[in-house]
Amino acid sequence: MTIDNQVPHGQAIRVLILCTRNSARSQMAEALFATIGGDRIVAASAGSDPGPGVHPLAVEALAKMGIDWRGRPAQGIPAVQDAQWDAVITVCDAARDACPYMPTAGVTTHWGLEDPAAAAGNHAAQLQAFIVTRDVLRDAITAFVAAVDRARDTSRSLDLRDALDAGQLALKRAQSKS
Repeated sequence: MTIDNQVPHGQAIRVLILCTRNSARSQMAEALFATIGGDRIVAASAGSDPGPGVHPLAVEALAKMGIDWRGRPAQGIPAVQDAQWDAVITVCDAARDACPYMPTAGVTTHWGLEDPAAAAGNHAAQLQAFIVTRDVLRDAITAFVAAVDRARDTSRSLDLRDALDAGQLALKRAQSKS
């Protein structure tokens, strides 16, 4: 468990990502945290009003990066609320409003992203919305993991707020480009 936002060296960081349906943004973030963070990150995702499963275009966008996310279930917050989380990240405004406080979270932050499932158009246009969201999340998560690695490589104390802020900054930069 995180104490004062600090995670001991060598301990995997437990990150929970929340959104409304747990079908697109949070699922892609979970997949990317697991892939980019490797054994340094334990990631999970949940929704305040979970849907029937992962959106097929989220699965397709992840597959284009070599991540197989087929068959993953959507789950509600009750499935994860009793676990200890070092960081909780909301990725949609509705989830932030529905879950302003998680008692088992060390630190919380909001990485607001538009819902790619709301994109209109043909398959290619809709898929592009998912790819943009995936890439924005990839940049934010890469910055988060890099901040974690820098702190651990220099034996500095790791303050998760610094890593979350690095991710937030990368997210804003990536959103301004897209």
